[in-house]
Amino acid sequence: MKNAFLSRNCQYILLLALFSFSSLAAQNYQKTALGVKSKLQSMDVEVQFYSPSIVRILKSPGGVAFKKESLSVTKKPQVTKFTIQQKGDVLSLKSEKLKVDVNLKSGNISYYTVAGAALLSEAASGSKFTDFDDAGSKTYSINQLFTLDKDEAIYGLGQQQRGKLSLRNARINMVQGNVDDYVPYLVSTKGYGLFWDNYSPTVFEDKPESASFKSEVGDCIDYYFMIGGNIDGSIAGMRELTGQAPMFPLWTFGYWQSKERYKSQNELVGVVSKYRELGVPLDGIIQDWQYWGNNYQWNAMEFLNPEFPNPKKMVDDIHNMNAHVIISIWSSFGPETKQFREMQPKGMLLNFGTWPQSGVESWPPNRDYPSGVQPYDPYNPEAREIYWKHLDKGLFSVGIDGWWMDSSEPDHMDFKPSDFDIKTYLGSFRKVRNAFPLMTVGGVSEHQRAASADKRVFILTRSAFAGQQRYGANTWSGDVNSSWQSLRNQIPAGLNFSMSAIPYWNTDIGGFFAGAYKRGWGDGTKNPSFQELYVRWLQFGAFTPMMRSHGTDIPREIYNFGKKGETIYDAIAKTIDLRYSLLPYIYSASWDITNNQSTMMRALVMDFNDKKVVDMNNEYLFGKSILVAPVVNAQYTPETIVKSNEETGWNKDNDANGAKAQAVTFTQAKSTKVYLPEGTAWYDFWTNEKINGGQEIEKATTIDEIPLYIKSGSIIPFGPKVQYATEKKWDNLEIRVYPGANGEFTLYEDENDNYNYEKGAYSTITFKWNEQTKTLTVGKRKGNFNGMIKNRTFNIVLVGKQKGTGMTSSTNFDKIISYDGKEKSVKL
Repeated sequence: MKNAFLSRNCQYILLLALFSFSSLAAQNYQKTALGVKSKLQSMDVEVQFYSPSIVRILKSPGGVAFKKESLSVTKKPQVTKFTIQQKGDVLSLKSEKLKVDVNLKSGNISYYTVAGAALLSEAASGSKFTDFDDAGSKTYSINQLFTLDKDEAIYGLGQQQRGKLSLRNARINMVQGNVDDYVPYLVSTKGYGLFWDNYSPTVFEDKPESASFKSEVGDCIDYYFMIGGNIDGSIAGMRELTGQAPMFPLWTFGYWQSKERYKSQNELVGVVSKYRELGVPLDGIIQDWQYWGNNYQWNAMEFLNPEFPNPKKMVDDIHNMNAHVIISIWSSFGPETKQFREMQPKGMLLNFGTWPQSGVESWPPNRDYPSGVQPYDPYNPEAREIYWKHLDKGLFSVGIDGWWMDSSEPDHMDFKPSDFDIKTYLGSFRKVRNAFPLMTVGGVSEHQRAASADKRVFILTRSAFAGQQRYGANTWSGDVNSSWQSLRNQIPAGLNFSMSAIPYWNTDIGGFFAGAYKRGWGDGTKNPSFQELYVRWLQFGAFTPMMRSHGTDIPREIYNFGKKGETIYDAIAKTIDLRYSLLPYIYSASWDITNNQSTMMRALVMDFNDKKVVDMNNEYLFGKSILVAPVVNAQYTPETIVKSNEETGWNKDNDANGAKAQAVTFTQAKSTKVYLPEGTAWYDFWTNEKINGGQEIEKATTIDEIPLYIKSGSIIPFGPKVQYATEKKWDNLEIRVYPGANGEFTLYEDENDNYNYEKGAYSTITFKWNEQTKTLTVGKRKGNFNGMIKNRTFNIVLVGKQKGTGMTSSTNFDKIISYDGKEKSVKL
């Protein structure tokens, strides 16, 4: 009896304890204006609604006070209606777009659609804090685990040179580097986005049991979850959170010529003059480093080199040829510069190894004569002001059109772990390391916007971080080497970068390091192996947001490859002309980015529910109509393996391959395989042949063409043949309709290079194709701006009906429409 009594008594006590704990759980949260706060046994958890579709999660060890202001997030939380319901230990918060469950025992959080479909869950015991001494400051290393569905695909996290698209089963060590740009934002095929708001070195790892973010330093776990419904919607949510992408000037979408480096102002101006003489289109020329003089004057932002005696005349000469110039600026300064002398006494320089390592310009660096160059502290607002003050006085004042912000990660050489202990304005370098490019690019962009609204900010930069799309910056993929594998890597690198919510990206066309192709071939431009690689890379580059030829070792200007009538020269010229014919399409796609949060380089998984494209690394959509399948394997020459640090890397076998390649004429047609996604029909751009999707085909190729396919239902405007982007008005455009499905396209126009569009100075014309009635409707023009074309002609081609193919317009248009801004419909 006694034992039975004790047993019943223990049961009673246990039930009482459970009831008491449940009652405690019921009160273990506090409602706030944005969501809830909960003090749990192991940590504090806060849920904040930033909008009905965006929620912020903050977790910290219990009782620890902290204040966190995001460097990336610009959105202020908006008042959001939500309900709270508790069932046992689970607290459910529900907005009109999203349901968030908080387990009041474990602190784990799960996300659902409002209809109850599971999106993402934190893994059991998934939040971890480990004590960490950050250069004398007590803080934590933090780790958050998530559970992903087995069949779910995820993308983003910036640019990686992995050669793969999907991030499943990947381990990515996120520390900014020359050819790796890390953005801790990912999107899922389930229609959500996840932004890990931390700036310290971070490892993302996806294992079968869980995916995780682990950061070296964090006062708290701080991340944002957003529901978008699809990848486009998730990207829109990230831009809502961290800033919208402004318009670039029209001229930035033309062709850019560059190299490492033009050594005088006469050489620089002469390149533009030669392009004009040849009749090959060109809009931009870039001046690389050393215009400032020697390495001790590194990045002086002045023309101290005697080979540039009259920079104002140089810029004026370029402008008088209707071209633009941008110039190399860095995030570091030599000890003999005014910037160094002004910043050093104020503690605004970061003393760690960077480029250049020697004050002597010979190669390899002579370490007996250290350069003394140091990066500046862009986290310091006064340092950013000093940076702009000198940039404005030395370069902006002479009419430079934009900035090539090199080494914006920055270069970190001779790395020592103690370098991360260096103090910045915002704490240790370790704490804020990955946000360096955001801060330095943002400093230039914000100051230029404040100084002038007449010229849109245009920045070409080597690194990026979350939110950088708001600063008018186009990121390039760094100093990649000249090889076929490197070219193949660029496609998934650019697509993942674009899915990180930063829409503007490009590469060094031809690859940066190309010295391995020179041995036995003079300057390398006549080596068939490099010629083939360069042409194929150029064709890929024509379908990226910026078409820019650049590299070292081998010159890249078209006239170095031959002359008109020769195969390689003609292939290069044809590709540049193709880019210019598509400017109305590209500029309108840019407006779609600014106005509708769209993306220009689009992984096929963004637009097609087709399992075969989930991890497709070698094709994509450019805009929403053009499928691009670059040729990424050598077809005419041996495919050699080249290392990025090789300057003369040809061995005997490669010399033999080069000799064999000498006889190549590039005239024979080859072929490559192309997969056309299911769910639509496709038109071969070059032949107008219509092909059903959902199949792999063999496509014949020549050296001057890559496979391009237009989605059924597309409407594409083609611009006039020009030498620069604004040479001719778009008053006589060809409009091609690709039938087979209903379609719509909006043509966007504005004043091309100022911020008046933000005040409504622009116009749009929407074209709609009705497949059932075979009718094209040109809608009423909306908007107005100075210089707007009020009366114009649209030359309509119904593709498949006429014989015109590729870039060649049909001489027999199906309809010619005189348009004065009023709606017109034509039957085709």
